Amino acid sequence: MTGASRRARWRRHVLAYAVGIGAGALCSFLHTPIPWMLGPLLALAALRVAGVDIGAPPAGRYVGQWVIGTALGLYFTPAVMREVAHIWYLFAAGAVFAIVFGYLSSMLLARISGVDHATALFGSVPGGAAEMAVIGERYGARVDRVAAAQSVRILLVVVSLPFIYKFLGLHGSDPYAQAMSVVDVRGLAMLLAMTLAGGCAMQWLGVPNAFVLGSLAVAIPLTAGEFEFSAMPTLLSSGAQCLIGCALGSRFRADFLEGAHRFVGAVVVSVAFGIVLSAAFAWLVARAAALNPATLILGMAPGGIAEMSVTAKVLQLGVPIVTAFHVTRVAVILLATAPLYAHVRNLRAARRATIEDD
Repeated sequence: MTGASRRARWRRHVLAYAVGIGAGALCSFLHTPIPWMLGPLLALAALRVAGVDIGAPPAGRYVGQWVIGTALGLYFTPAVMREVAHIWYLFAAGAVFAIVFGYLSSMLLARISGVDHATALFGSVPGGAAEMAVIGERYGARVDRVAAAQSVRILLVVVSLPFIYKFLGLHGSDPYAQAMSVVDVRGLAMLLAMTLAGGCAMQWLGVPNAFVLGSLAVAIPLTAGEFEFSAMPTLLSSGAQCLIGCALGSRFRADFLEGAHRFVGAVVVSVAFGIVLSAAFAWLVARAAALNPATLILGMAPGGIAEMSVTAKVLQLGVPIVTAFHVTRVAVILLATAPLYAHVRNLRAARRATIEDD
């Protein structure tokens, strides 16, 4: 890479972050929900689709996930861990539902858009965009369509749910707080160093969402063991949200809608169907378990770990519960989706062979 191209790349990145900060500040001034994530996400997505040469590097999202994962881990006090352990079966139910949700949404997406079943499934299952694209490619799915569907899903969920919650006034009913309320610079540096090591280890092992899961894997045991280092500064948390928003917005490209209007429209319909379906299921589970429906709806929403947990944090809605739901869901989806799809495909092939023999 030449010096000129390196300078051009850095200008793209600096401009992206400048736009993200400006959009976040504007949304904060306008009192929109989760302003420091939604502002950068929408601003960069709009500019990218409009053809502006702008984009944040993937490393920015890793940094954002590292900080957010560390902040989320600080909610898992001993009392919260006991509560989480007491309702483990709800997390399992949510993970199983996520797979059912993925299959139902994929059937709708395939019918409306006309894409093959593999592309529809791996584009609909609420797992990571990169991970679902890689797994789907092994089964003949169109990688570009899978990535597009996953990006649209995240965009719609992250944008719609906070505004719906704000419109309905759903916030602040779950009394969870971080283990510490005071920022200690030395303790914070030690904590961040340890969670960074956890994130790097997960990344080296090839674990999806490595930096958020790695940070959680370190911060949760420390908090549960009552090792107190520091609270997470609001400015640092807002900066992390901005980095994640910039990274999500940078996924979109100028040719995003080119030749794919029907497919994108079908994805929007299937995601809207999925949001309603997951909200209905979460409401029923919440009523049966005598828990706050608003918290469980976020926990079962088809969004990402960091994005939905940040939403819960800003709205003060059961952060550890929402985080536990999404961590469990991601683990089960990544382990079960591919073998389950292979099994279903083999059953279909055997059924067709039987019909042809008859």
